[in-house]
Amino acid sequence: MTDLTESHTKTRLRRILDSDLYYAFRRSPVAMISAAVALLLILSAVFAPILATTNPFNPANLNLMNGFTPPMAPNAFTSETFIMGTDDQGRDVFSTILYGMRISLFVGFAAVLFAMVLGIALGLIAGYAGGWTDTIIMRAADVQLTFPSILVAMLVFGIAKGITPVEYRDQMAIWVLILAIGLSDWVQFARVVRGATMVEKGKDYVAAARLIGRPSIAIMLRHILPNVLSPVLVIATISLALAIIAEATLSFLGVGAPPTQPSLGTLIRIGQQFLFSGEWWILFFPACTLLALALSVNLLGDWLRDALNPRLK
Repeated sequence: MTDLTESHTKTRLRRILDSDLYYAFRRSPVAMISAAVALLLILSAVFAPILATTNPFNPANLNLMNGFTPPMAPNAFTSETFIMGTDDQGRDVFSTILYGMRISLFVGFAAVLFAMVLGIALGLIAGYAGGWTDTIIMRAADVQLTFPSILVAMLVFGIAKGITPVEYRDQMAIWVLILAIGLSDWVQFARVVRGATMVEKGKDYVAAARLIGRPSIAIMLRHILPNVLSPVLVIATISLALAIIAEATLSFLGVGAPPTQPSLGTLIRIGQQFLFSGEWWILFFPACTLLALALSVNLLGDWLRDALNPRLK
């Protein structure tokens, strides 16, 4: 049994290594560098408790005497050295970035997953059912497209935060942020899935499934959905970068992650207050991390879109 499992694993690995997608990946230096940078940053966030010198958001670990220590320079009072310096509260900037990335990545992945599930469901229903169902869903999508997504996210965040009890606002802020960004990004998933569903539902295998009495929900989930996922994966990759930037924007404006759970956007907002007083590192390093994370994911999404486009092969 073990030998059979190992054989299947080797076969799958061989298929991946021999696939056109992996061949295109090996032929693209931009994709390889972007994947390496994105993977490095994601793993750094996942293992933040191990890599960080301390938990910067634990008040017991703070020492105000370490405040405003420049990078790689000993503090005048404690003689401690920090690779990226410290902020106004004496927190190690390197550790704050690692922990801040955890919040940004969690919000980004969760928001894209929520938007993808909602958009796929509505796109499948609109494309398969047609008629008034299609009209209502797509007109709602068209109306939402007339507004910038960041404004939609701010509106949803404000409404959701307003109806949340005051004592639970900080605890629910991250989930409200995920809801706001997810509801602002479902439209592109729905439009792509709807178009692909309208093409697939006219094919013979769907007609055969109807002929044998398969229910509509089973046809959509078991037969049509697997054939419309390729463009969805591309959109999800690009949307991840946009969701991370949206979270950073909202947090920078003060309507995102709470001060007790600062993300990269919150760290940039804090650093911006000290930029012109000479403490440049408090803003510089979080901003560079956000730029590297968003750019690497975005470039990876662009490569994936080109690699899965049959017209470019």
